[in-house]
Amino acid sequence: MPETRHFFRPGEHRPLLAHDPLNAIVGPRPIGWISSLSPAGIANLAPYSFFNAFNYRPQIVGFASVGWKDSIANIEATGEFAWNLATEELAEAMNATSAMAGPEVDEFELAGLTKAEGHLIAVPLVAAAPVSFECRLCQIVRLQSADGEAIDTWVAFGEVVGIHIAPGAIIDGIYATAAARPILRAGGPGDYFTLDPEKRFTMLRP
Repeated sequence: MPETRHFFRPGEHRPLLAHDPLNAIVGPRPIGWISSLSPAGIANLAPYSFFNAFNYRPQIVGFASVGWKDSIANIEATGEFAWNLATEELAEAMNATSAMAGPEVDEFELAGLTKAEGHLIAVPLVAAAPVSFECRLCQIVRLQSADGEAIDTWVAFGEVVGIHIAPGAIIDGIYATAAARPILRAGGPGDYFTLDPEKRFTMLRP
């Protein structure tokens, strides 16, 4: 007889779980290390764990901000942002940019990161990141619950208009995902994962 699965409703008492497991179950997740620029010209850099790619043509990526934060305000005002790949080497710097700081703070300077200029947007890129996407805003969507109640979470979708890749991340003409050593978010409040190329397997669609 198979063991009965543990059931609970979100927000209710979880007798077998100390914490809400959503972030651990839906993981690991790529990190949206988002750079933006305020109308006053102050750079902002912040990591978001609710990030992913959503479309091929045009290429669209997006991230969710729980609360109306500087990133969303800047992107709404300027119509631009960049995504920068957070790697194992840059993990500490990425974590430093998650600090709660006012809109007058430049997180590049806070984390000791060098800026790189974009080709098509005014927003600075993380120079040390092996991959960066230059993005133009498609839309900002406020989430709502199933009963139509507005939630204080905002999703910004951007079209990728320019891509920067370090040559070392390209092997035999193919972008080598694991070679870039990306870090991925999952588990508890401080848990991250890396990719092990030895665990890769290939499975083509039927």
